[in-house]
Amino acid sequence: MRGAVIHAPGDVRFETLDDPKILAPTDAVIRTAATCVCGSDLWPYRGAEPIGDPHPMGHEYVGIVEEVGSEVTNVRPGQFVVGSFATSDNTCVNCRSGWQSSCLNREFMSTCQADYVRIPNAHGTLVATDEFPDAEAVPSLLAVSDVMGTGWYAALAAEVKPGSTAVVVGDGAVGLCGVIAAKELGAERIIAMSRHESRQKLALEFGATDIISERGDEGITRVKDLTGGIGADSVLECVGTAESMRQALHATRPGGNVGFVGVPHEVSIDGQELFFSQVGLRGGPAPVRRYLPDLIDLVLTGRINPGKVFDLTLSLDQVAEGYKAMDERRAIKALLKP
Repeated sequence: MRGAVIHAPGDVRFETLDDPKILAPTDAVIRTAATCVCGSDLWPYRGAEPIGDPHPMGHEYVGIVEEVGSEVTNVRPGQFVVGSFATSDNTCVNCRSGWQSSCLNREFMSTCQADYVRIPNAHGTLVATDEFPDAEAVPSLLAVSDVMGTGWYAALAAEVKPGSTAVVVGDGAVGLCGVIAAKELGAERIIAMSRHESRQKLALEFGATDIISERGDEGITRVKDLTGGIGADSVLECVGTAESMRQALHATRPGGNVGFVGVPHEVSIDGQELFFSQVGLRGGPAPVRRYLPDLIDLVLTGRINPGKVFDLTLSLDQVAEGYKAMDERRAIKALLKP
């Protein structure tokens, strides 16, 4: 098969790789229907994370089951399935508590920008659709496998409630999906922080009521101006930088909550500052598997359309261009079709 391999910062190649095989009775192999480039893939691409030896890339996927191990009974060959970037057995104590991304047998997916993918813990990770979806639904189902599920978790972690005010820090795919989530959870006011016109328009389409283009202290001041000097009830931090975390914490009112889902890079939090802010803080890798059935239903019934975050569609062999376009902010998110 063919798949994406990162060799060095800025160097992603489409190469011939070994076909995936069933290695454990709980594995499945799927034929990829669609995959994509994630904002978190840009950290190593930009040299902000070590790469080490050349290795495959990608953790978002939907596809058709080709083969299953002997212990996989919930999906069968020929079915269309959606999974998560973090695999889970869905039976351990953490999974049963709804924290499948901390499954005791968790494996993080990392080979999905390819024609075929082996899915560990397939019996607890994959969710099949009742019918084969229309082509128009595939981008949104792909979004559910990570960015929509992550945006949903950010909103829940920030405790977005009906009638509340929510701020979304970050206008990438996760942040934009966070706007969708905040609206679905009933936020009355949704303030999206964005400096890019195309992303601002999509945020408004998804349900944002206000746009703030300023960052740093100016951005915090603008949030306070819009909230009577108090701050927001809920803030979704969807970037992962020191600046975005500071902006999120200072834009939240006392008693409010921050949900942080941007993978932190050089982020540190002062204990005294957090103590006296009286702001709640929760985050981490999203337990996407917990939300898959509901989010799939929201997509297939037409209630949400997170697939609109894909503003560039390429063939899988053009994966390097997908990285480049996202790195240069010519695209919010690149969808790849095998």
